Formats: sequence, C-alpha cells, structure tokens
Amino acid sequence: MQARRPPFRDKNRRQDGAGGRPGEPKRFSRDGERDKSAAKAKPARNEAKAEPSAKGAPGGRGQVDQGAAPRTLPPKPAGKLPVENLPLILETRGSGDYALLDSGEGRKLERYGPLLIDRPENQAIWRRNLSLAEWSRADAVFTGDTDEEGMGRWRFPREALGETWPLAFDGLSYLGRFTSFRHVGVFPEQASHWRHFSALIEKRRAERPGSSVRVLNLFGYTGVASLAAARAGAHVTHVDASKKAVGWARENAQVAGLEGAPIRWIVDDARVFAERELRRESRYDIILLDPPAYGRGPKGEVWELFADLPGMVALSRELLTENPLALVLTAYSIRMSFFATHALLRDALAGKGGVVESGELVIREEAGSRALSTSLFSRWVAEP
Repeated sequence: MQARRPPFRDKNRRQDGAGGRPGEPKRFSRDGERDKSAAKAKPARNEAKAEPSAKGAPGGRGQVDQGAAPRTLPPKPAGKLPVENLPLILETRGSGDYALLDSGEGRKLERYGPLLIDRPENQAIWRRNLSLAEWSRADAVFTGDTDEEGMGRWRFPREALGETWPLAFDGLSYLGRFTSFRHVGVFPEQASHWRHFSALIEKRRAERPGSSVRVLNLFGYTGVASLAAARAGAHVTHVDASKKAVGWARENAQVAGLEGAPIRWIVDDARVFAERELRRESRYDIILLDPPAYGRGPKGEVWELFADLPGMVALSRELLTENPLALVLTAYSIRMSFFATHALLRDALAGKGGVVESGELVIREEAGSRALSTSLFSRWVAEP
C-alpha cells in the first residue's frame, strides 16, 4: 500500500530533529508510568487523557497503586438497579482514515490517513503476521527515546514530517498529531461511542423539535468526541485540565468547520468544575467520562482513579437532567475489570431505570482475525 502524503503543518519542529513543543502538557501514563518530560512535576489529578509512556508497563493494564480506597461517598441512591447487559464487545474495524494493519511482539502497525505508524503496544504479545519488510514501510516509528521530548521521540524513516496532518472520522475533519507520549491525538476505538451518542442526540432532537441536548465531556483531550456531539446538534461543554490540550481541541474545531458551534471550552480540574456546575444547578443530558489512571489539575489537584472515580460517577448522576440520555465511562490501561465499573454505574444510577452495558473496546486487525483490546467501558443508557 503506497501512502500519499498531504502537505504537513510544521509549526514547532526543530531543525535538529529533537522536536519538543513549548508548553506541551506534562502527563502521567495510562500505564501508570510518568513520562520523562513530567519527571519533576508534582503528582497530579486529572490531566486530560493520561497517556501511555514510551516503555509502557508490564501487563499493559497500568501500574497505579491499587490500594487507594475510595474517598467518602454519598449514600447509595434508592430504587431499582438498571437492567444490565454484559459482556458487550464494541469493535472498530478499519475504514476511512484508520486501520490496524498488524500487531505483535509488543508493537502495532496502523494506518492513519496517508501515514503508516509503528507504535508500542503492550498487549500485543503474539507474533506479527506481516513481514518485517511490510513493517519497514512505516512513515513514523515511536522510539520512546528517554533523552528526548516532543517529536524527538519519533523517528521518520522515509522523510521528515510535521507535527500534524489531516484526518477525518465519518466526514468529521480533525488533526492527527505526533506527541511525546506515543499517541497521535485520537483514540479510534472510541468510534463506537461517538456513533452511539450522536444517534441519541439526533433522535432526541427529531422527537423534540426546537429542544437542545446538552453534553458534558470531562477529560476531553483533543475534542473529537466533543466535535462529534456538536455536529449531531448538541450544546457541548468540553473540560480538560490541560490548557495545551484544550488548544488542540479548539484547533480541531476550526479544521472541522465547527468553530462557531455551541461549544464551551473550559480549562479546569474535572471534579472541581463538576462540583461548581452542581452548585449552579447546571444539568446535562449526556455526560462523557474518560479519566486517566493518575493525573493532575491546573492547580495541582490530584486525581487517582481508584480513589476518585466512585465520587465522580456519583457527582455525574446529580448532573443529569430529569430526562437524560446517557452516561459513558471509558478507562484505559488499569488493573480493573469492566465488572467493577459495571457495578459502580449500576449502583450510582439506581432508580433511574435504563440499562448499564459494559465490556471492552477492541480494534479488529486487518492482517488476521485477532482483536486488540484497548480499554474497558461501562455506559448507562436511559432507553435500551
């Protein structure tokens, strides 16, 4: 497969190839290992999308302290528990601007638009299907060099590439982006969620002409989910603790032609913002939660998933409207079963009716029949 290369944007690449972007957010790993660039930072609360480190972590399910007990919780809501549906496997297959071409031996080979990208993948413990010659055609390889930051942790074997390049999801344009923490600015396995809540928004608006659907996207990262919701017709509040990540999200909105859409861009600690919204009596029809295992807020607030997630889910229940549509929780690279998040959501949504669905997000490989598991999820839907 010959990849065509579009003109690349290269605002920050250094001439010596070492890369590095001024002000790039320091991150904690989805695998629990802190990135080199954050070595001197204080422990943090809820940076947008805790990112995998270059080396990853044994087992690929996160190295966060599992002994942290949940903080004080409000009383369990009264009422019947929601119906349950599990396990549910939501699968993403290659199409359009994305495909998982092959994986194995701790790596994965993907197509993002015109580029072939070779990155680490801890869960790919099997053998590769494609030949080394096929893998050597990669346009970008994440090296994880510990003495470099930014784009210096990437190697470009074929030609020098800029920081960003154009991509699209179901016709929604945004930018791929080379980052120092091995990610590329989007998580394609979440396409199932994007399509699902977009359909809920469109259905509600068709049933109630003139009404608005309000979506709260906490830990919003680069904003593809926010843009998908806005395109479907929702009023969106996008919250992320990283000013840089919110800047990337706003840039994506411009690329998508949605700079005029009703989206509020908020740089804040997710929990602090949610508590403030509750006091303001703000309510939302759909709430998206995609928290890191460990991270920090802009004022040093500390987020630890096992300790803080139960309280955040309880708070999210209180932020739902009287006629809500959904609450979606996704978690990456942690030693947690979806049975745990499933029970958490069912308890928190007691008395609300609906159904709680839980399972894994997987990507189906093109070179074979294997499915690569990327994350676990639980979602509550008001109308099954």
